[in-house]
Amino acid sequence: MAQDLRELFKKEKGQKHPMKKGHEERFINRLDKELPVKRKSTFYFIKIAASILVLFSLGIYTYINFSYEAPQPSDIVDKGTENKQPQGYSLGDLSPDLKKIENYYVANINLELSRLEVSDENKALVDDFMSRLSELDKEYERLNIELNEIGPNDQTINALIKNLQLRLQLLQKLKLKLDQLKSSENEQVTSQSV
Repeated sequence: MAQDLRELFKKEKGQKHPMKKGHEERFINRLDKELPVKRKSTFYFIKIAASILVLFSLGIYTYINFSYEAPQPSDIVDKGTENKQPQGYSLGDLSPDLKKIENYYVANINLELSRLEVSDENKALVDDFMSRLSELDKEYERLNIELNEIGPNDQTINALIKNLQLRLQLLQKLKLKLDQLKSSENEQVTSQSV
């Protein structure tokens, strides 16, 4: 009964053995039972990003509204002059909405001022913008005096808000110019080193 295994494998190789009907489906179903495929939600990353965005927004809102004490508008640009406290009331004293608007602009103006990086190369540009900012500050004080003398009216209130907007825009333009100046200096340094 000794048979050569090689001969048996050669005979079997030429023959085809068909599988029973439904064998492949039964095998796949059994495989799925034993090793289920866990599918991740396609919105999983979107949910995480949305949660982070909500938490970040709440943090900023809390910081601005509860932990930040805004300085008086006349203290925003102080170039060595004595502190002048206006007699009477200011824009923020008229209504809670106007106080929110004033605090928003004052906080953003002070934030932009704190982010300025002054160096010897950009000192002239910063001084020019600061002189313009000082002029807007004096105009704001004049409008505040007008508000106290004449009383609140739409034109004065709108002029005060527009003044705050102009100051913020001016600081944003200064920041943009400083960034352009810095990037042009970096390009010059890299072109000289090459």
